[in-house]
Amino acid sequence: MKVTAEKNEKVANMIFASIYPLYWNRLEKHGRTREEFHKVLEWFTGFNENKLQSLIKEKVTFRTFFEEAKIHPNAHMIKGVVCGYRIEEIADEFELYKQCRQMEKLIDELAKGRKMEKILRKQK
Repeated sequence: MKVTAEKNEKVANMIFASIYPLYWNRLEKHGRTREEFHKVLEWFTGFNENKLQSLIKEKVTFRTFFEEAKIHPNAHMIKGVVCGYRIEEIADEFELYKQCRQMEKLIDELAKGRKMEKILRKQK
């Protein structure tokens, strides 16, 4: 599937605080802990627990969320399909959409029981 400017803008304007509980509920159902969830988010975005809670409280959009994030240098290693989109094929002009899908991929892997060492990618 191809990302469009409209789709990118729609995601950019979504409120992170409205999506966060959906991520957490999915992980909780699969027996994962909030600590694991936040460890993955911190690895990807650089946001510690306090900053994450602050962003949730402020009801920031995904645009602001990713503008403030310090995306991990190994994020390029996150590949695969999420919601019908192959991450590595998302055009550079839709960087925000790509980052959103990368984060969802990490959450998917955590929900599916993948080992933390594999989720938090390291250069070989």
